[in-house]
Amino acid sequence: MNRHMKGLRRVLLLTVLLSGSLPAHAQWLNHPTVGIPRTADGKLDPNAPAPKFSDGTPDLSGYWNSALEQAYAGDITADLHREDVTPAAATLYEQRTSDFGKDNPGLIGCLPDGPRHILGGPPVTRVRIVQTPLIVVMLFEDLAHRQIHLDGRKLPDDPNPSFMGYSVGRWEGDTLVVETIGFNGRTWLDTGGHPHSERLKTIERFRRVNFGRIDRQVTLIDEEFYKQPIVLQAGMTFAADTDMLEYICNENPRSRPHLVGRTEQERKLVVRPDVLRRYVGTYEVVGGGKNIGQLTVSLENGQLLLAVNGKGHRPMMPLSESTFNATGGTFQFVSDGSGNVTHLLAISPEVVRRFDRKR
Repeated sequence: MNRHMKGLRRVLLLTVLLSGSLPAHAQWLNHPTVGIPRTADGKLDPNAPAPKFSDGTPDLSGYWNSALEQAYAGDITADLHREDVTPAAATLYEQRTSDFGKDNPGLIGCLPDGPRHILGGPPVTRVRIVQTPLIVVMLFEDLAHRQIHLDGRKLPDDPNPSFMGYSVGRWEGDTLVVETIGFNGRTWLDTGGHPHSERLKTIERFRRVNFGRIDRQVTLIDEEFYKQPIVLQAGMTFAADTDMLEYICNENPRSRPHLVGRTEQERKLVVRPDVLRRYVGTYEVVGGGKNIGQLTVSLENGQLLLAVNGKGHRPMMPLSESTFNATGGTFQFVSDGSGNVTHLLAISPEVVRRFDRKR
């Protein structure tokens, strides 16, 4: 096996290891959800009216899929200008992406995801919401939980830092507004490794537009690392006729000794500027993509950068002259017999997707 194939195999193995240990079965995965509106063929009717309590308060209860757009999963700062990310945050992000996320505290260290639970994903976070007049409880499959207090209490003045923070909520019409502070700084905001400090504050706005969907806006404020708030749309869809799968991160720490990030040989690898310039362009998915339709490759100061659906600037680290790693997978540029780049392959353990070059 040549050096390039060994490197590619190691990157793919890392991705598999970071996927965690998933349960093989569950007791009620196909059990029909009781009391939900259904269409004539028996499926969930997502467009049915949103339920309310007797006093008119919207009811957010249910089992929900919560997910960020793929562009933000690896780069939470995709909508910010470069100068809005402090040098300290940018340096940590570059360092962590260059090592393929081998020190991700949630996947390898088995620490709770903290604010990433609030953001949703990647790829999808499932959460059980239980609502009462005085408290909203959120239960996650990895046994983490949140308490959102609706009893009029104020946020603590000097909270003891925790993974999930401290949350209070209030109703503004049919929208639940939730403020959370008191996070510790031990978790990442995305898979690439953007940091947050103990000063992080999140503001969420939940509005259940119909039975099957909650529109949710999340604002992140952390002046220690980001000069502007990060505002994201993180919608939630009702998960019908299924149940929670308990997930315990117990195998990943055993993988730590095998995760070395980039090897010394790969760190010394230099791809010529004229070769890098050949890869610059826009690539569109062939056959339709579930989350990603377009990849854009740019070149800045000798570094290839990847944008997903037109957003972000993820560093692409060379594994060979034509294969690169970026947050979210391995990418191989393919050329024709004349040396013209025709398409890009996005490689993951589950699937290889082709993106044809458009310009």
